[in-house]
Amino acid sequence: MEYFGITDKGRVRPTNQDIYRIEACPDRDSALVLVCDGMGGANAGNVASRFAAERFVEEAKPALEAGADETMRHETLRRALDRANDTVFGLAGRQPEFRGMGTTLVGAFVQGRSASIMNVGDSRAYIMSGGMLHQISEDHSYVEEMRRLGRISEADARSHPQKNLITRAVGVDATVEGDLFEQTLADGDILLLCSDGLTGMVEDGKIAEVLAGAGTLEDKGRELLTLALEGGGRDNITVALFTCGAKQEA
Repeated sequence: MEYFGITDKGRVRPTNQDIYRIEACPDRDSALVLVCDGMGGANAGNVASRFAAERFVEEAKPALEAGADETMRHETLRRALDRANDTVFGLAGRQPEFRGMGTTLVGAFVQGRSASIMNVGDSRAYIMSGGMLHQISEDHSYVEEMRRLGRISEADARSHPQKNLITRAVGVDATVEGDLFEQTLADGDILLLCSDGLTGMVEDGKIAEVLAGAGTLEDKGRELLTLALEGGGRDNITVALFTCGAKQEA
């Protein structure tokens, strides 16, 4: 397996409220990849994403180290999400300066060639397979709901003034439900988890071009970050890449 993650505050935001975590257990042929994009005033978004990520990984790590089938992976992701939500919601309730904070979350629990993927909010999971990029997750956002209902077009969605309004987040309510997806990985497939700081600045076609190109995962991750910054960098940017195939060379 090979993996790489990178994050940057971008060109506009004063702080970086994104966070990523990659935990790998090569002996068990398993890995956990996670991206969170915090929201809230002052440092609240940073607190939400950091605590959610830490609690999520802490809860999922035993199953990661033991190895898990599909049922166990799904149970682990649901339990980890519940613990992360409890932690952030509890902090927001106890400290007024954190009231209303929350975070998106997209995570992948990979076991061998199987990946169980969970998302809440508009951070996304993609797979690059056979030269084609496919979005696995579905955004929990006002604009995406409008697009699914046919009220706006794909092009309108990209430039809609309310495109950053999410309808589901970790820590905002006492409970939260994440969507689960199952994906089979072949050698050479690349799993991409990212915040909307990438997808809001770089179109899917360009992301696909970078992932299909030459170079290591680190080369590709850094190129995606550069493109998001060159596109305006209006938000924090996080890219996490994983492949279970042979190590890619430049």
